[in-house]
This record gives sequence, C-alpha cells and structure tokens, in this order.
Amino acid sequence: MALGALIAAQGEDDAGGLHALAPLAGRTLIEYQARCAAAIGAAPIVVLVERVPPALQSAFERLRGEGIVVVPVTDAAEAAARFDPQLAVLQIADGVAPVPTLLAELAAEEHRTIVTVPDDEAHQAFERIDDKHRWSGLALVDSGLLVDTVRMLGDWDLQSTLLRRAVQAGAHLKPAPEGLTPFITGSADSGEAFDRHLIASSRSRRRDWPSRFVLPLVEELLTRQLMGAPIRPLWLLWLEIALMLGAGLLFTRGLPLWALGLLVAASPLDRLADRLAAVRLRPLPRPSLALRLLGPVHGLALLGLAWYETNHGGGWGALVSAATAIAFAEAARVERKGRELGPDLWLFSPRGAVFAAIPFAIFGAWSLLTVVLAFYAAASFFIVQQLVHDPERD
Repeated sequence: MALGALIAAQGEDDAGGLHALAPLAGRTLIEYQARCAAAIGAAPIVVLVERVPPALQSAFERLRGEGIVVVPVTDAAEAAARFDPQLAVLQIADGVAPVPTLLAELAAEEHRTIVTVPDDEAHQAFERIDDKHRWSGLALVDSGLLVDTVRMLGDWDLQSTLLRRAVQAGAHLKPAPEGLTPFITGSADSGEAFDRHLIASSRSRRRDWPSRFVLPLVEELLTRQLMGAPIRPLWLLWLEIALMLGAGLLFTRGLPLWALGLLVAASPLDRLADRLAAVRLRPLPRPSLALRLLGPVHGLALLGLAWYETNHGGGWGALVSAATAIAFAEAARVERKGRELGPDLWLFSPRGAVFAAIPFAIFGAWSLLTVVLAFYAAASFFIVQQLVHDPERD
C-alpha cells in the first residue's frame, strides 16, 4: 500500500519556539522527521503547522535541496485533502524523534497500528492511552480515518483526536522494542540528550545471537572509526553483497574456508550501515535494492557450497538440504514480517547460519552443515508459526 506521512509541528517550548525547530545533531527536528519518513518511501510528507517562521522555512528549503519535498499546511482539513483515498498515513507526533528502524517496521504493517511505550515513570512525557500504555508518537492510520476525524474535529486537536479514533477503531497496539523508543524533545538540553539517545538507539535491537554475543565489540569499534569518514552507508551494503557473491564463487571453486572467511567479514556490515546512517541523521532508504538483495545472495552462497559438494562426492543430498534451508528461511521471514515475536534470538538467520558453520568448517563437514542448516531453518519456521498464530498473543 502507498504511504504518506503527517507530521505535527504546532507545539511550542517554554520560550515560544516550535518543537519542530529543536536543534538535533546540527540540524532541526523537522528535518530529521522528514528524512526518516522519506527514507521509507513516504509521499507526500505533510507538515501541519500554524505558522511558518523563517527558521522553519529555511529547514524546508534545506530538505528540498536534498530532494525531500514537504508540504506545509495550516489546518487539518487541508492536511486531509493532501492524501489520496486508501493511502496509508504515517502519523508522527509533535516533538517526537523516531528511530529509523522502528519507523520502517511500522511502515511494513498491513493494518492500523499504534506504537506504544509503557505507562511508567520513565515515559511520563508521552501521551497516555490507558492505564498500561502511552503513545510513543508514532502510528499508522489511513486517509479514510483521517478524513472522518477531520469532519468531526471541531476545536479539538487533530493529533490527539486521530489517536483516540484509531484506538476506538481497534488499531493494533505495538510495543516499541527495547532500545528503539522514540525520543521526545522539549527540555533545554534536548540536543545533548538526543545525541546520547542517537548513539544508544543506533545499536538497535539485536535480532540474532551473533549480533548479541559475537559482533558488538566489532560494531562499536567500526562505528566510531567510520563516523567521520567519507563513507556512505549504502556503500557498506554493496560491499557486503560483493563479499557474499565472492564467497559463493569460492565455494563453487572448492575453497570453502576462504569463502567462509568472506562471509564472516561481511556479517557486521549491514548493521554497521544502519548505525552510520542513524548517527548521521540520514536513514537508509527502505525498501532499497541493496537491502532486498542481502537475503538472496546469502542463499546463493549456500547453494554454491551445496553445488560443489554435490559434484564432489556429496550426492544430491547437499543441494536438496540447501534448497530446503533457503525455502524454510524465506517462509519464516514472510510469516514474521512486521511482527514482534519476543524471544527470537536463537531462530535461524543468515548471520546465525554463517557463525554456526564455523565448527563444521574446522572438521571439514560441509555436507553435514547443509543438513543441519535445513533442520535449523525448518525448526525455526515452525516456532515462528507457533508464535505468530498463538491465540494468547492477540
């Protein structure tokens, strides 16, 4: 479904300045919000603001210079009119700086969704939904609900009223994962606090066991070394793809140890690209060709190994096992798309498969590796099925 974005920019701080102009890492909040929305393909990006002071207009001009067009509107009816019928609308609250990873996950949802944070002392600045949840400032609604809300709005605030209407309409409440809670501005030291938040949230949630237990130190070191380097995050993704294709070629040539070395070297690059993009306030575009290719090229590397084993005494079992592992891994990916499954750290992942291969490489048991990966992927798929379709999770 096509996606648009509605950003509220009407709130003011104690000094009378717009929250949207809060300085964050050398730029303004509105620029960061618009970049995040543009990175996931949102268009149009509509900014609801009562007035457009010169500083805000300058921010809009800088965004246009980057190829990001924002549409400022001054009333709710005009905002609703900017969105085509049946368009999904990403709602970003006033003063909220989203984490790009969380925003991408929200955009992938197929139904109305509200991202929540707990109703506790640490989240008092966020708007309350009920006695258990507060609104993180991010929601996915649709233009139909937006238009209906505007029709009955009267003197009420669009941001809060749209939230309440979404709740009443049965929108799914999606807890913000640990480490991905949006940042809310408003204090005098927001800039410094955001810098700290940015570094912490750039680590994002570690979805597989190598990211949690093997790669953190490497990630931290490389992130700090490359933060000031003239290296674009997208280049790292293409480097990872090139290394994996090279690994697949080396597998077919009977050089599995060298191939595995390339796969291990490539394993932190996608997370490193995400972190560099986050700390530079220029989120990676999602979806992008490079991100889409990461999964398939991992599969090609495994097929390269299986092909060599099949033609050098391993029989067709290696090729069948590799194809089975790829099929179950893709089925699990589709099944869990846009869903939080809780304790999924040990489920099959391409990165997990690479590091699981190391003990088999030590003993040269490459054909056995393909069989083990097939069982690993199959078991993970059935666990995902159980978690996704468990009625107690609804």
